[in-house]
Amino acid sequence: MNFDLKAPATQYGLVTLSYWAFTLSDGALRMLVVLFFHQLGYSPIEIAGLLVLYELFGVITNLYAGWLATTIGLTVTMQMGLALQIAALLLLTVDSSILNVVYVMVAQALSGIGKDLNKMGAKASIKSLVPADAQGQLYHWIALLTGSKNALKGVGFFLGGWLLATVGFQNAVAVMATALGAVLILSVLLLDRSTGIAKKSQPFQHLFSKSSAVNRLSTARFFLFGSRDVWFVVALPVFLQSQLQWSYVQVGTMMAAWVIAYGMVQAVAPKVTIVGKTIKDSNMTQPSGRTAFRWVALLCLVPAAIAGGLYVAGSNTSLLAIGLVSGLLVFGALFAINSSIHSYLIVAYAREDGASLDVGFYYMCNAAGRLVGTLLSGLIYQQFGLAACLLLSSGMLITTAVISKKLPG
Repeated sequence: MNFDLKAPATQYGLVTLSYWAFTLSDGALRMLVVLFFHQLGYSPIEIAGLLVLYELFGVITNLYAGWLATTIGLTVTMQMGLALQIAALLLLTVDSSILNVVYVMVAQALSGIGKDLNKMGAKASIKSLVPADAQGQLYHWIALLTGSKNALKGVGFFLGGWLLATVGFQNAVAVMATALGAVLILSVLLLDRSTGIAKKSQPFQHLFSKSSAVNRLSTARFFLFGSRDVWFVVALPVFLQSQLQWSYVQVGTMMAAWVIAYGMVQAVAPKVTIVGKTIKDSNMTQPSGRTAFRWVALLCLVPAAIAGGLYVAGSNTSLLAIGLVSGLLVFGALFAINSSIHSYLIVAYAREDGASLDVGFYYMCNAAGRLVGTLLSGLIYQQFGLAACLLLSSGMLITTAVISKKLPG
């Protein structure tokens, strides 16, 4: 039997492998930056500042990348993301004395652009690889790609903490740049470059979606991901290290385990959210806007409950650790299902020709939520502590639920 590189399943596998490699480096780099600069004496607000351009350029990139991909194709867009991540990693291989705030922010900006080019290219390409009448397969493939990506991001968190403790910051980023270079070469050689090029030229003014469903889902996504990053990105790792006295490897391992479990739940979300026919049946019932509302409603009270647990635990570090880890598991499981439903809905809602435009706009809102969440994570934690970050997270989730109430089927 001949191996067909052009077959949809083969191209899906190649896209997934490329996305996995990028995600592994992205998770490791995030953990390296947070822990290394906290070690150098940076405050939580300063660490959040290092990530500002990463998130800000993610907003800009997602807005324009969708339009760019309709012209040059999703594969080339994804490969551009890999190349920019390699450049960002190489910039960070310099001596620590050169790594000031502005320099690291610029490197993080390149990484943010690369991440969103790669993500948008990978996720939007799936719509063109699945027949329009096979929505069950589309949901399954998106859930598998998203879940496996987040599981590997968790491995990246562990990898970042481990590399920092063993080979140091500069050597760690050099190793990752080399590995990504090999992945980029394979991607150029094996992937179909025509995927995602629009049949009709898409006007530049179509960057902003005209679909009320896409706009409402995008707004819900803004608050959903803001609710996670407002306590998870800066506040949590700094709290674990400074208040509970956890080591770099312990922080990296815990966050890695959480994100891995989160990704595993995302991958099996179709089996949890759909009752009825098997996942292989392309005519099965898919998630609707009502599904999204129900699952985010379940999530709303979890961060507030974790904050309450912190108050009860007081200064008892053992109880604090148990409460945080237990709360993280519940939050992660519910958040993963919410994220997987959203990831399916945006591809389902997107226009047939030039789907990357709607997907790009949606992930622009995702990046904006992450940007706001990251900034607030450092600011609120430094001023008021982790419990305040968690309460704000619950407020953002309530807003998400209100918006999701009117999502269409």
